[in-house]
Amino acid sequence: MATSQLSIKDQIRQLDDARKLVLGNAGYYTQVIQATLPIIGPSALVEFRRWGADFLAEAFATPAIAPSQKETLSLLVLETLKLLLEDPNQDVLVLRGVIQAAASIYPLALRWIINNSWDSHTWEHMTAIKTRILRIWDSAPPTIRICCIKFAQRVVLAQTPSVNPEPKRGDVLDISLAMVPPEHPILDAPKLEAEASGLLDRMLGTLQDNSSDALIVDATLNTLSILVRNRPATSNRILNTVLNFNPLKLANSPMTPKTKVLVKSMEKTTRMLLMHLSRRNPQNPQIGRISQYIDRLMRSRAEIFDEGSRKRALVEQADGQDTKRQRTGTVSAHPQVEITPLSAGPHTLADIFTFTSNEGLKNFNAGDNIPAPLAAKISVTTIARIDPQLLDRAIQGVRDRLAALYAVQQKPPINPETTPLDVEDEDDDYEPDYYAAEDTEQILNKLDSSPADERRELEKPVLGGLALPSFRLPPPPTLNPDQAAAVGQRSITRVFSTMRTLEDPTIKKAKAGMNRLAASSYDQSSWITVITRIATRTGGVLELFLPDEDDDSKGRLRLSDSIREQLFNFVLEDFRKRIDVAVSWLSEEWYDNELQKRAVSSSPFRHEAPANYEKWALRLLDGFLPYLHAQDKVLTRFLSELPELSAAMLSRVKTLCRDPSLVTLAITSLYYLVVMRPPVRDIALDAIQDIWTDYEDARPIAARYLPRWRPDFMEATKQMKVENEEPLGASATPVAAA
Repeated sequence: MATSQLSIKDQIRQLDDARKLVLGNAGYYTQVIQATLPIIGPSALVEFRRWGADFLAEAFATPAIAPSQKETLSLLVLETLKLLLEDPNQDVLVLRGVIQAAASIYPLALRWIINNSWDSHTWEHMTAIKTRILRIWDSAPPTIRICCIKFAQRVVLAQTPSVNPEPKRGDVLDISLAMVPPEHPILDAPKLEAEASGLLDRMLGTLQDNSSDALIVDATLNTLSILVRNRPATSNRILNTVLNFNPLKLANSPMTPKTKVLVKSMEKTTRMLLMHLSRRNPQNPQIGRISQYIDRLMRSRAEIFDEGSRKRALVEQADGQDTKRQRTGTVSAHPQVEITPLSAGPHTLADIFTFTSNEGLKNFNAGDNIPAPLAAKISVTTIARIDPQLLDRAIQGVRDRLAALYAVQQKPPINPETTPLDVEDEDDDYEPDYYAAEDTEQILNKLDSSPADERRELEKPVLGGLALPSFRLPPPPTLNPDQAAAVGQRSITRVFSTMRTLEDPTIKKAKAGMNRLAASSYDQSSWITVITRIATRTGGVLELFLPDEDDDSKGRLRLSDSIREQLFNFVLEDFRKRIDVAVSWLSEEWYDNELQKRAVSSSPFRHEAPANYEKWALRLLDGFLPYLHAQDKVLTRFLSELPELSAAMLSRVKTLCRDPSLVTLAITSLYYLVVMRPPVRDIALDAIQDIWTDYEDARPIAARYLPRWRPDFMEATKQMKVENEEPLGASATPVAAA
């Protein structure tokens, strides 16, 4: 009831606050999307539908959400997206956001159907959305058509086979037709590939027809680079189409300013695409043809746009006389600038540097109208081209104005009420008193004998006979816990942004162990060490002894959990390459847990140390286990490098045996622990024994290792099998007796 009484503006403000919340912490995306879906549905006001479409497009495009979480969220929003698209009178801005969200969701939905063939309802929704988008492609406004082109590109990527050597789970973000099993009950791989080929032809049709719509042409060209890079089977068709495209076709029509902009845009986009492709693949057999096309394009562009700017040739007059109007004034050899003296009264710094008398230019504020980078570029270019003599004249004029202002400030005005009438301005008779100058020793003796306050005054620097007063910055405002937590969140987000931009070092460096410096170099490893120690040691052991009502401690705890959540998402974005980050982080968590256990045991207070190590280790296992394939070595490495293993962690490994293709991976990883980590040998053997008991398909592989390490279990199993195979009459009496 309270929400319905709010105005639309207030409700939009509340929705914006929710968006700011998820931008600060991606872990809230699930709750916010579930809460806002009823508000942004097809029956909502257009303002809410616009906000919801933009929010969903932003949510499924952000890299802050793990792919597995996006896959789950996509199942929640498909129904809403379908209903919004099916409205024939839908708002253009809503359609744009919905199509952008659908472009991000399509490969996720395809992967979901590949792994969950029973969910035909979800695939029907996704197919309906795809059909609707492809139907409105040609008749929609340009802004919608651009989004449709992006959607078509994602469909082509998802419905064509990848070149990855491990197609099943080679890359979390590279979802391709190679992941579809041959006998899938819903997905027909040949039909999907044929549809993708038709969509690619439809995209390239814009270039084949030499379209003059620069927006559509540029949007199409911008989507082709990733297709050539990730789907080489399409590269020849795309390159041939681009090389036959003429972006300068419009130059044959009357050259208006608008036409010039369109032609330059299409020419530059085409040239940049081909240059990018040639740099990425110098061994391409068509590299010579690409180079010739680029050279021909640049020459044609120069002929078209430079011809109009050339000066006309000098035409000699028949009588040898120049018919131009002759100048009558004397031309000065040196450039002049008019520098007027400043008027009386106070002046700003801008007045000192301003030479023009035009009031419009004086009131123009470049800081409010021109971006700082553009203003800096204009200033540097202008100063580089200005006449040196003119610049020197202007600098001298500024110096003269500053000197005049300084002279006025140094000469105090005469007060006629206090000045004697017989005082004359001339001071020719003034003779100052001369005193013997004090030497250095006398000055030091005076300073030593003077009081402390007076000594500080004497030590102050003197300028123009006046002591400069000391300046102290005001103390910073006190931050409350909520403000401190918000500042901490922003700092951590910037650190993760920096970590993503830094490349991993190509040369392996020797690790210094737990006592290494956290930031000895500006690389990704140093930032990871810093961020993990902030997460695991924020507040440290002192947090255990702080009272519950201490808001500051709660703020630190919230910050630690937020960092852990972002570390979790960072690892799962590319867990195969970042498994060392996960091991380093969990090692710090284990070390912190051990310190807190010791502190709890020696503390007079009764506290329970938080089990952050096992909690986040289990979450990481749950996060990447569904994406493993039979040849993955990342699981064995992860289990072998963790500082401590528990039965709960190994029970997660047992769940891999639900997939027959992953049985060997699960058992060999556990057997590696049996052989190489004796402290966890018993729980690893227990896990293998449970696999033998619970998964019948895994028994032949588990039976290779159990007879050596658990002979009693195997003997008991064989005896039980023999008893079960005996005739019913022979076994009935013992069972009844029992």
